[in-house]
Amino acid sequence: MAALAGSYSMPLIGVSIFIAALTYTTYKLLSSYVHKWFQMKPIPGLEGTYPFIGNALQFETNAGDFFKQIVGYTTEYSNAPLLKFWLGTLPFLVLFHAETVEHWAKVASAEKDADSHLPLLHPDGLLGGDERAERDPGGEAKQDGREGMSDIISRRQRTPWFWFGFVYNYFGEGREHDKILKILHSFTYNGTKKRRAFLDMLLKATYEDGNKMTHQDIQEEVDTFMFEGHDTTAAAMNWVLHLLGSHPEAQSKVQQELQEVFGTSDRPVNTEDLKKLRYLDCVIKEALRLFPSVPFFGRNLGEDCHINGFKVPKGANAVVVTYALHRDPRYFPDPEEFRPERFLPENSTGRPPYAYVPFSAGLRNCIGQRFAMMEEKVVLSTILRNFNVEACQTREELRPLGELILRPEKGIWIKLEKRLHKD
Repeated sequence: MAALAGSYSMPLIGVSIFIAALTYTTYKLLSSYVHKWFQMKPIPGLEGTYPFIGNALQFETNAGDFFKQIVGYTTEYSNAPLLKFWLGTLPFLVLFHAETVEHWAKVASAEKDADSHLPLLHPDGLLGGDERAERDPGGEAKQDGREGMSDIISRRQRTPWFWFGFVYNYFGEGREHDKILKILHSFTYNGTKKRRAFLDMLLKATYEDGNKMTHQDIQEEVDTFMFEGHDTTAAAMNWVLHLLGSHPEAQSKVQQELQEVFGTSDRPVNTEDLKKLRYLDCVIKEALRLFPSVPFFGRNLGEDCHINGFKVPKGANAVVVTYALHRDPRYFPDPEEFRPERFLPENSTGRPPYAYVPFSAGLRNCIGQRFAMMEEKVVLSTILRNFNVEACQTREELRPLGELILRPEKGIWIKLEKRLHKD
């Protein structure tokens, strides 16, 4: 009889421990949520915020409609010092004024990427890579995979009930996510084998504590390099070509500058040439102002802080909407107009540094921004030395999608005409 009682006691103890742990975890999550709710109550926010759901039901599911909605909120609340909304139990601050972005940048050293807080924004989700159609039999599948992953991640970001892995796997697009992930990881894995020097460097790298990078760490670094090195710059150059094709006068100025630097020579571009292409530099910067490659970026606040007079608790997420920030009429009059001259030195005097942040801001800004600008100058100068560009769409027809990268819904169509005379 005693043995029988003992056989029942062990499962009961296990169940009791599980219930106790679940109760404690739930209590900690609820207390943290309630604490943030009341602490952030003074901050202006969207109407129709419900407990535990937040504003999730208000957001559009279509990527284009969602992006238009967020931009609309920044216009509606343009006079508010801050804007707050809730996705599930997570609070988000929307920053789109130079002053608030500067306040945020001052505490950037204590922050971590928002993707470390949300599993759906993990580097495995971003994947990097412009796994764009390479010149190999599987290239088209890789491009479809990259675009499909971008869509999946964007949808999951807007539906907090799918942030839980088991719910997403059984009721959402978890299986499709994993399928595409394998395609993209195989591409970056094969890429590292072809570039042994880069892989060898990562294999030898160690952290501050002396530990070496794990296989997953290396995979994430390769993914990040692929993503930042291709997709963002490719998107930026597409927007530049569309804008120049829509503004023949600006295109003529660029080609005149190219004529002054290269003459009738067909020699390749060198670093000295890049320094002389000042107007092209202004064109790229203006294109990044109107259509920043990354339309918004987020950080998870690592400590309590004050932003523009409001106390913001640790664990809140700050989202800088660069697309709206770059349209502040105080610093960019007629913000929807394409005017490369805005970035000439004499016209940039007095402009706050945080009014224009296409490569993020603070200590975690893009380490490859100088290389990106050089890469874009090389490619664009080569195209414009040989072709005239004509846009086949109006800006209104493009309908930007604010996903991981800012892209037009149906792509950009241009007409290239061979330049017979470069004089």
